[in-house]
Amino acid sequence: MKERLFNCPVEALISKIGGKYKPIILWYLIDNTLRFNELQKLLPQATPKMLSQQLKELQKSGFIAKNIYPTVPPKTEYYLTEYGKSLETILNEMCNWGETYMSDYIVDNTQ
Repeated sequence: MKERLFNCPVEALISKIGGKYKPIILWYLIDNTLRFNELQKLLPQATPKMLSQQLKELQKSGFIAKNIYPTVPPKTEYYLTEYGKSLETILNEMCNWGETYMSDYIVDNTQ
């Protein structure tokens, strides 16, 4: 396996949690264990294929894990690992920044 070199620490972080939905998935899992369908409802713009791909990549990176329960149909729950929980401060700061500045980008459709 080829070793990847980074020019700065932010590049290393983005290489792991960058992606259209990865940070959002991680943020929703901070204090929750969620099933695929629950995540799909929270991210309606994500196709099931895209959501599944992002979950697999987060799992491969070690940020999330899943429990599969042997029921019919199988029940699968996703949760943050300890490694994933190490991102909580970063994700909360991203949320705080978004709350502060998102009003600049809200479109007023009432006119």
